[in-house]
Amino acid sequence: MSRFFATGSDSESEESSSADEITPKAPGTTFKQSLLLSDDEEDTKRVVRSAKDKRFEELTNFIKTIRNAMKIRDMSKCLEEFEQLCRAFLKSKNIVDKEGVPQFYIRLLADLEDYLNQLWEDKEGKKKMNKNNAKALSTLRQKIRKYNRDFETEIVAYKENPQESADEEEEKEQEESGSSSESDDDDDDDDDAGEEVSAKSFLKKKPEGPSEASKFLKSAKGSGDESTSSDEDDDDEDWGGDTEESGSESSDDEEGKSKSLATVFLKKVAGADKAGIKKGEKKKKQKKERAGDLQEGEIDEGGEWEKVKGGVPLVKEKPKMFAKGTEINVPVVVKKLNEILQARGKKGTDRAAQIELLHALAVIAAENNLGQGILVKIKFNIIASLYDYNPNLAAFMKADMWKKCLDCIDELLDILFEHNNIFIGENIAEDSENLIISDQPFRVRGCVLTLVERMDEEFTKIMQNTDPHSQEYVDNLKDEGRVCGIVDRLLSYLENKGSTEEICRVYLRRIMHTYYKFDYKAHRRSLGLQGETKSEQDQEESEGEDSAVIMDRLCKFIYAKDRTDRIRTCAILCHIYHHALHSRWYQARDLMLMSHLQDNIQHADPPVQILYNRTMVQLGICAFRQGMIKDAHNALLDIQSSGRAKELLGQGLLMRNMQERNAEQEKIEKRRQVPFHMHINLELLECVYLVSAMLLEIPYMAAHEFDARRRMISKQFHHQLRVGERQPLLGPPESMREHVVAASKAMKMGDWRTCHSFIINEKMNSKVWDLFPETQRVREMLVRKIQEESLRTYLFTYSSVYDSISMQTLSEMFQLEIPTVHSIISKMIINEELMASLDQPTQTVVMHRTEPTSLQNMALQLAEKLGSLVENNERIFDLKQGVYGGYFNRDQKGGYQQKQGGYQRGGYRNQNQSNY
Repeated sequence: MSRFFATGSDSESEESSSADEITPKAPGTTFKQSLLLSDDEEDTKRVVRSAKDKRFEELTNFIKTIRNAMKIRDMSKCLEEFEQLCRAFLKSKNIVDKEGVPQFYIRLLADLEDYLNQLWEDKEGKKKMNKNNAKALSTLRQKIRKYNRDFETEIVAYKENPQESADEEEEKEQEESGSSSESDDDDDDDDDAGEEVSAKSFLKKKPEGPSEASKFLKSAKGSGDESTSSDEDDDDEDWGGDTEESGSESSDDEEGKSKSLATVFLKKVAGADKAGIKKGEKKKKQKKERAGDLQEGEIDEGGEWEKVKGGVPLVKEKPKMFAKGTEINVPVVVKKLNEILQARGKKGTDRAAQIELLHALAVIAAENNLGQGILVKIKFNIIASLYDYNPNLAAFMKADMWKKCLDCIDELLDILFEHNNIFIGENIAEDSENLIISDQPFRVRGCVLTLVERMDEEFTKIMQNTDPHSQEYVDNLKDEGRVCGIVDRLLSYLENKGSTEEICRVYLRRIMHTYYKFDYKAHRRSLGLQGETKSEQDQEESEGEDSAVIMDRLCKFIYAKDRTDRIRTCAILCHIYHHALHSRWYQARDLMLMSHLQDNIQHADPPVQILYNRTMVQLGICAFRQGMIKDAHNALLDIQSSGRAKELLGQGLLMRNMQERNAEQEKIEKRRQVPFHMHINLELLECVYLVSAMLLEIPYMAAHEFDARRRMISKQFHHQLRVGERQPLLGPPESMREHVVAASKAMKMGDWRTCHSFIINEKMNSKVWDLFPETQRVREMLVRKIQEESLRTYLFTYSSVYDSISMQTLSEMFQLEIPTVHSIISKMIINEELMASLDQPTQTVVMHRTEPTSLQNMALQLAEKLGSLVENNERIFDLKQGVYGGYFNRDQKGGYQQKQGGYQRGGYRNQNQSNY
C-alpha cells in the first residue's frame, strides 16, 4: 500500500512494513509548525531595550576595550578608545542628565588617571616604550587631567569609598539579572530529574531567561529523551503516550497557549510509526553520547585545543613521492616537480609543506645521482617558494625562512662554481632544457641574478620592519655581511659568464651596500696612523683595496657600459655621496656639475629622487666641513626650506590629512623608506644649515640694516630669530636651535667670544660636533669663521662711530693675525661694502664717513614711504573721478607733474616702474 495513505490506516501490515520508511506527517502540519517555530524565534530574538540600556551598553564596551589596552600597556589604543568613549558619553548626555553619571564611568576615569600617573612616574618603563606609545601616554595624560575636572566631586567620592560604589553597582546588576537566574534554576531542576545529561544541554549557555513557549518545548523534548533512554528493550512502552503526558504536564503551567497544543498535536500524529522514530532517536542519542564523552574526556584530561588553519587544504595528506618499485630518473623527478608546483599560489595550499616536499625531492635527486642540472632546477624552485611564502608584498620574511633562503642561495652558488658545464639563463625555453647527464653541458632555465636582487630587497624589508632601537635590529644587521658575501660571489661568477647588462646590475647592488659606509681604516691610513697592536697592523695589510678604489672601479665600468639611464644615475649619485662622505669635496662637486643631474632629476622615480636628496645633503655637510659656508648653505637650502627634510630623505613620514595621502599611498611610501642604519642625523643637518645661515645672514643684516629692500638669505633662520624674539622670558639656551639664536644675537653685537661659547660647548659637542669624523678640525674651522664674520659685522655696525681704527686693535679684539685682518678689510673696500681707505704706514683704517647716519637712514625711509603713500592716493583719486580716455588722462598727469615738480622723484615715473 502506498505510504501516502499511512496516516489514516491502523492495519498491522502497514505497521510492520513502515519500519524502514520515512516518518509520515499529517498534511498541513509542516506549514503550521514552521509558522509556529518562526514566531517562537521572533519572541526569543526580538528584545525591546530602552535608550538608557543601549547607551550604557555602548559605554561599557568602550570601557572593556580600554581596560584590555591598559593590561597590555597599549597607550595608542587607550587614547583612541578614550576619545571614542568621550564622544559616546556626549551622545548620551540627555540620559545622564536624568539618571546621573553612571558609577562605572566614574570608576574608569579614576582608575585610568591613577594608572597613567603610575606609568608617568615609571622612568624605566617610559624609556622602553616605543615612540607612538610614549607620545600617546603624554597626550592621554593631559586629556584625562583636563577631562576629570568636570567630574572632580564624583571621583573624590569614589576614591574615598570605592568599595561602596562597587557594591551598589553589583546590586544593580543582580537585580537586572535576577529573572534570568531564576529561569536558569528552573531549567536546572528539570535537567536533574533526567537520568542522563545530554552533551547539548551540558554545553548550552543560557544568557537570558527563556520564554514560556521555549520552556515547554524543552520539557517536551526532555521527556521524550527519558522515554527512549530508560529501557531500549521495552517494546510495549508507548512513546506517544509519554509525549502526551509530558505535554499535558507542561500545558497545565500555560493554559490558553495555542503553541503547546500544536506541539502536542504534532507529536501525536508523528507517533504513528514507532519503530522508525525509535531508530532515529537511538541514532541521535548515540551521537549525543559520543559528543558528551568527547567533551567530558577533554575536560577531565585537561587537553588543549588544537589550532586549525583556515581554508580547506587541497592536499590533506602528504603525497608519497614515488610508489614502490618506481625507477627514479630525470623525467620522473621533473614530472613530480611539476605536480608540486601546480599547487603554488592556489588558495589553501600549505606553503611550508610545499617547501618541505621540494627539499625532499632535492635529497632524492642527489641520492640517485641524477646530475647537477636537475638539482639546480629544484634549488631555483625552492628559493622561489621561499619568496612566495609571504603572499603580501608589504610583509617581510620571518627569521627562519630568511636563514633558509640564504643557505639555499649559497648552496646554489656552490654548485655553479664547482661545475662549469651548467648554463643558466632566462632566455632558455623549458623545452630546450638539458637536465640529463650527457656529453652536452647542462642547460637550465632561471636567473640567479634575479634571485639575489630579490634577496637584497627582502633584507631591506626586514630592516625596515624591525624596531631600530632593539637588539633584534643589531642581530639582523649582522646578516648584511653574508648578503654582501653572496653579492660578491655572484659578481665574480657573472664577470666570467654574465652579459654586460647583468654585470652592471650586480655592480649596482654592490655599490648600494658600500656608498654610505665610512671607511675608517682608509681614513686612518690617510692620516698616517697605524694600528695600535701588531694584529691590527697585520689585518690592515692583509685587507684588500680601499672602498674608494672599489667604488671608482665599479662606477667607471657602469659609466662606460651601461645602456639604461637609471643604473648610471644611481651609480653617479652613490659615487658623489661616497666622495662627500670622505671629505673629497672638489671631486664630488665636479662630478655633480658634470653629470647635470639637477636639470632633470624631477623626472626620475621616487627612490632615485630620495637618493639625490641624500647626496645633496651629504655634499652640503662636506662643504661645511671644508669651510665652504656659502656652498654648504646652497646645497642644503632646498631640503631645509621645505620643512619636510625627514620625508624627502626617506627617513619617515610626516603626519598629513587623509585628503593628501590615502592608506594605499602611505603603504607605498613606507616601502620606500631607508633603513635606520643608513639615516642621516636630522639634528646635525639642521644645525649645519642654521650655522651656515648665521655666518652669511648676520653680516648681511648688519650691512643692510636700513635698506628697505633687503632680501632674506634664509627664511628658516629668520623664523628662528623671530621665535626667539617673541619669547617673554629669555633663559639659558637648551635646544640646538636656541643655542644658534643666542649665538646670532651675540655675533650681531660683534661679540665673537660669547658667540663661540654658544656654538661650541659640551652640550653642542655631544649633540652635533662629535658626530663628525675629524671633530677637532671642524671646531677649529668654526672658531676661525666666527672670528672673521664677527669682525665684518663689527665694522658694518660701528663704522659710522669711528673716524679711524687701528688694525692692531682689531687683531687683538678678534684674536686674528694682522695679515688676515688686512685681507678682510681690503676685500670689503674692493667690494664697496665699506667706505674706507687703508693707511699703510700707520696700519689704520680711515673711514670716509659717506654712509648716512642712523637718523639720515630713517629720514630716507620716511621719504620713500611718504612717496608711495602719495602714489596710492593719486591712484585712488583717479579711480573715483573716472578715466575718460588716454588723452585727458595724459593731460591730467602732465599738468600734475608740471605743478608738483617736487614729486618727480617718487611720482609717476616710479609708479610705472614699480609692481603695484
